[in-house]
Amino acid sequence: MKLYYKAGACSLASHIALKEIGASFDTMAVDLATKKMADGGDFLKVNPKGYIPALALDSGEVLTEGTVVLQYVADLKPAAGLAPPQGTMARYRLQEWLGFINSELHKNFGPLFDPSTPEATRTKALTMLSNRLGFVANTLTQQPFLTGDQFSVADAYLYTVLGWTSRVGVDLKPWPVFADYLARIHSRPAVQAARAAEGI
Repeated sequence: MKLYYKAGACSLASHIALKEIGASFDTMAVDLATKKMADGGDFLKVNPKGYIPALALDSGEVLTEGTVVLQYVADLKPAAGLAPPQGTMARYRLQEWLGFINSELHKNFGPLFDPSTPEATRTKALTMLSNRLGFVANTLTQQPFLTGDQFSVADAYLYTVLGWTSRVGVDLKPWPVFADYLARIHSRPAVQAARAAEGI
C-alpha cells in the first residue's frame, strides 16, 4: 500500500490508523497547490479529485475520502479495535462521528486557512466551529474517547482536526477537556510515529 499525504493535513488521521494496525506501507508527499508529488509525478493521475488522503492498494485500486480510508484501514485488522464490526449499531455510531467531524468541523476550517476569506465568512465559520466544538467537548467530559472507552479512527480524525486550531486562531481554552484529550492521544506510539514520519 501507499499513502499519499500532506504533512499535518487530514491525511494524518489515515497515517495514524495505518501505524496503529502495524501496516506495511509506503508514503508519498503531495504538494496540493501544484498537484505534484515528491517524486515529481502528477498527483491528479493518482487521484483526479486532487486532494488527500489517497490510499493505493496492492490490487492497484486507489481509495479516496478520508472517512472511507479510515474505515478500510480499521477493517484490515479488526483485532486492533479501531472500528466496531460492520453492521453493528456501534459501527453506525462511529460513522456518525466520522460524518460529523468531516462536515461540521473539517469543512469549517477551510475558510480559516484561506487568507482571502472575507471577514464576515470567517466570523461565521468561527461561530459554527465554536458551537460544534462545544458539542464534542460535552461528549468527552463523559467518556475518554468519542465512541466510549476505546480509541477509534474517529479519534485519529478529531485529533488531526483539533491540531489545526492554533494555526487559525481557534482557542480551545473554553473547553478544558480538549487539553487532556489531545495529550492522551498525542502520547500514543502510533501517533508519535506518524508525526515523526511527516516531520511534524
